[in-house]
Amino acid sequence: MDKNNPFEMAQEQLYACAKVLDLDDDVVGMLENPMQQVQVSVPVKMDDGTTKVFQGFRVMYNNVLGPAKGGIRFHPEETVDTVKALAAWMTWKCALLDVPLGGGKGGIICNTKELSEGELERLSRSYMDRVWKFIGPDVDVPAPDVYTTPQIMAWMMDEYSKLSGKNQFGILTGKPLNVGGSAGRGDATAMGGMYTIREAAKELGMDLSQTKIAIQGFGNAGSFAATLSQELFGATVVAVSDSKGGIYNPDGLDIEAVIEHKKETRSVINAPNTRTITNNEVLELDVDIIIAAALENAITKENAGNIKAKILAELANGPTTPEADEILYKNGVHVIPDFLCNAGGVTASYFEMVQNMYMYYWTAEEVYARLDQKMTKAYHEVLYASKNHNVNMRMGAYAVAVTRVVEAMKIRGWV
Repeated sequence: MDKNNPFEMAQEQLYACAKVLDLDDDVVGMLENPMQQVQVSVPVKMDDGTTKVFQGFRVMYNNVLGPAKGGIRFHPEETVDTVKALAAWMTWKCALLDVPLGGGKGGIICNTKELSEGELERLSRSYMDRVWKFIGPDVDVPAPDVYTTPQIMAWMMDEYSKLSGKNQFGILTGKPLNVGGSAGRGDATAMGGMYTIREAAKELGMDLSQTKIAIQGFGNAGSFAATLSQELFGATVVAVSDSKGGIYNPDGLDIEAVIEHKKETRSVINAPNTRTITNNEVLELDVDIIIAAALENAITKENAGNIKAKILAELANGPTTPEADEILYKNGVHVIPDFLCNAGGVTASYFEMVQNMYMYYWTAEEVYARLDQKMTKAYHEVLYASKNHNVNMRMGAYAVAVTRVVEAMKIRGWV
């Protein structure tokens, strides 16, 4: 396996689960690759008058449980294998949270930091022009992901509505509130992660108010996680990092000041009253909880043995390689796997779809209460499966999710 290929990593995880569940080869054959994969060229008129062509993707991995669901990434290092892996994990995520959706994902190879607002809007609309026939409220419903925003979702929704000849608020989720968005969606990924951390702490007998937390990744999910860790638990966040490096203060960070510093400088580096450390050092600090909220393959066999935390909460997708998983399990680190820990985002997106369908919108408190119920139930199902099969938490999550997908495929006569 290519350790840097996320799709091969996702497949290896599936194969390991297939052994645990003793799945037939024909069932595995139906699950090991996407059902549909679309690659598009996305032309954009740039501000200087030239036309630049970007490459985009949309993958539907499996829709046996319902319409596909999954974000759209704008990233300079996006690959089709990354999109396929994320679509696979979204399939298991939706099944695990017991929502009637399948798995999808999309992306464009681009650097949003190099684009003007006008270029970004034209890119968003052009992508929708290319993929709109492959998506829809009953087919495949995109959402925001890395470097995409509610504003980008609004542009895409508007373009789809023009192409289809009617308002289609339900074509995407993660929209601004006044065009069909849902209260509570903005911090839902981090909030869902907090609910699973709370349950894991109960399982391990930890007092969260006395814990120290390090967060790798300080984007949307990571910054919300830092704030919520303090607000909900009274925990002390001692380190955070972004793509340029990390900062550390053993007495705790002033998260509001760090957020303001990043807004001004575009990085957490050199925030007041902090010491600069590397991204890898953030993972190896003597803390109680690590929240991995960056990109794939952050935790490998090279650094997994140096992790001292009792809980590793994977708020990012695919941060831990299979080899690292084995080391962490052997060392007694309680891993809250990605497609459980970060499932708050897609669950809140599902809630947004429901609200769009019957045109009645919930309060943030109602969203959080429903999210808490879903996340807590899923955590304990994974914990039970982990103990029942004598496997780590990731394989426990796979066992629950894959079983639900396979049962649906058998009922529908696919296998």
